[in-house]
Amino acid sequence: MKEAVLVLKPGKEKSLLRRHPWIFSGAVAMVSGNPDPGDTVRVVAGDGAFLAWAALSPASQIRARVWSFFEEEVIDAAFFGARIRRALKGRAALSAFNDAACGLRLVHGESDGLPGVIVDRYAEMLVVQILACGAERWREAIADALVQETGHRMLYERSDSDVRSLEGLAPRAGPLRGNPAARVEIAEGAQRLRFVVDVAAGQKTGFYLDQAENRALVTDLAAGNNVLNCFCYTGAFSIAALSGGAAAVTSIDSSANALAQFAEHLRLNACEAARSTAVEADAFKALRSLRDAGKFYDLVIMDPPKFAPTAAHAERAARAYKDINLLGFKLLNPGGRLVTFSCSGGVDASLFQKIVAGAALDAGVDAQIERRLTASPDHPVLLSFPEGDYLKGLVCRRLH
Repeated sequence: MKEAVLVLKPGKEKSLLRRHPWIFSGAVAMVSGNPDPGDTVRVVAGDGAFLAWAALSPASQIRARVWSFFEEEVIDAAFFGARIRRALKGRAALSAFNDAACGLRLVHGESDGLPGVIVDRYAEMLVVQILACGAERWREAIADALVQETGHRMLYERSDSDVRSLEGLAPRAGPLRGNPAARVEIAEGAQRLRFVVDVAAGQKTGFYLDQAENRALVTDLAAGNNVLNCFCYTGAFSIAALSGGAAAVTSIDSSANALAQFAEHLRLNACEAARSTAVEADAFKALRSLRDAGKFYDLVIMDPPKFAPTAAHAERAARAYKDINLLGFKLLNPGGRLVTFSCSGGVDASLFQKIVAGAALDAGVDAQIERRLTASPDHPVLLSFPEGDYLKGLVCRRLH
């Protein structure tokens, strides 16, 4: 078979020379060799100089994703085993890595040199997301390598994210290897907080592992405080606050199913029901109702869903982020803290800080940034791929 070659337009090789792993459609001059979606192509500059080996994605604006920048490297089953070994070695020093009951991200897509591949470990089970054409092409090899390198034989696939449609791929979910259960229990951190992960129907791969260290921080901040947790999902931040000795926690989410799982988490962690109030409501409306009712809190947590998946959505997302943070500041007692997050790739850390600063100004309060928060260290960020730094957080203290 003739080697498939992707030729860039003149001057479009700069990002690849900086080791950025994405090639956008507008940078492509031509593709020769008639490759199928997901096939490996040789990427060359306009003058024919080798740049990378990449996986072709004809339907996506991200036309190819780089597997390797080294010409001598061969993209085969052994390549994926080696990349997975490297990812595991990078996490070996993390306490959660050697804790069989914990949840942990083992493979973090581009940042681990495996674009379109996410692997989360929940106790004895691995949950795999295959999100791009190249990863789809090597799906079986990736699954085999995971079993070989981790020793885990129960793999569940959650390749049902909306981003697959951008790749021209249909959603898929279900057992990938072995006979994994649809739900699994994990224990997290020094507090051994217990959570049931719904790997079949939960958000992402079933749980928000990226917030593990931030939950531990909330445990430290919550003692004796009246806490409001907005967009609480299954209540992980609420459980963290209650375990840290919060006087009372109000948790808001629009999903009855998520709140039912939160109730299960309350029982699992033996939390006093009298200290917890769950509200099924739209968080935006609920925040306004609390403001109008004259409610105040010592700790307000804002962990909303992704408002801006891309930069094109940033302006609309900025309004939503400003709205909820303005209300968050208004609901804080003087001296209280707002712990606020954005997981939107289209909103970078600088913009997010500006939005939160504008919210404080419009709320008529002065506030300090006490901490800047990010994802847990099992979610590393490749220096040449800043898009991987998607989770941004601030701890802001209201001064008056």
